[in-house]
Amino acid sequence: MSPSYTELAQFAQQLPDWAQQLGLQQLGISGIELDHAETQLNAWLARHYHGEMDYMARHGTKRSRPAELVPDTLRVISVRMDYLPAPLAQLKTRLENPHHANISCYAQGRDYHKVLRQRLKQLALRITEAVGEHQWRVFTDSAPVLEKPLAVQAGLGWIGKHTNLIHPRAGSLFFLGELYTDLPLPIAEHEHANHCGRCQACIDICPTQAIIAPYQLDARRCISYLTIELHGDIPEELRPLIGNRIYGCDDCQLVCPWNRFAQLTTCADFLPRQNLDNSSLIALFQWTEAEFLSKTEGSPIRRIGYERWLRNLAVALGNAPSLPEIRAVLQARLNDDSEMVQRHVAWAWQRHDL
Repeated sequence: MSPSYTELAQFAQQLPDWAQQLGLQQLGISGIELDHAETQLNAWLARHYHGEMDYMARHGTKRSRPAELVPDTLRVISVRMDYLPAPLAQLKTRLENPHHANISCYAQGRDYHKVLRQRLKQLALRITEAVGEHQWRVFTDSAPVLEKPLAVQAGLGWIGKHTNLIHPRAGSLFFLGELYTDLPLPIAEHEHANHCGRCQACIDICPTQAIIAPYQLDARRCISYLTIELHGDIPEELRPLIGNRIYGCDDCQLVCPWNRFAQLTTCADFLPRQNLDNSSLIALFQWTEAEFLSKTEGSPIRRIGYERWLRNLAVALGNAPSLPEIRAVLQARLNDDSEMVQRHVAWAWQRHDL
């Protein structure tokens, strides 16, 4: 027998506590109506702001219509999990050192997909124990899901001018995950007020001016896209703007005033591994492919592969103040096996060959 509405309402009140017991900082429940978000997505795609991220358009309306992705879905349970590994001031100091290899702080530890997905599965199994068999599926940035609009509807915050989700008491340095279910859980009313106001610190700080207007991101200019999603050559006109950022970019979040409320992660998996928070560009550029594969095991960085890793480091070395050691490591790779790496190393070499 299916649980009654009253039983579901009582059960739904327990879910936030269950989430916290699993190390998740917040949980909310939403419906599946995403008409406005679908219109915004289609307009963004029509302007080709997604660049080479063909997967953003590949699945048609499944991304904005949850019941098309998972038939019979009635509700989405959204959760967030903090990942900030160190105080913001410390992250800013490292970014200011041009010889330091700057990796987005979310990627310095274990792959968040695995961590968050496992906790969502535990939550789903606990729900099954409580209410009986139900259809469910969990997602963590791993399928066509409009996670930020769903999180807004679930009461987890608002989407800021940098297009990231912001919570008024936790900032924006957290991961999102979703549990699709066919349970008709009650949906609470949420206040979705936007508190960005006149602030445009994120727009002003963006090194490549990828935030072309409030709430509009041209991913083709975003450093996270250029260093992670882009498979080919980084456009030459953007290379000098990338600085020492070799995997992702945190600038728009580091400057956001709401992140003064960001909490340090309580999850050891998100703490830096392999000294990725404190390595020089030269040291990482000297990794062999075997070292790259070994030291990025279990890390989201592995997804870009060794060739793009070297490409990104070559650009950063080209932006660093000249040192004999930099010229030496660049010269050693002028004839790299990868033609793409060769082109980026040659560009960097020219910037030091004064």
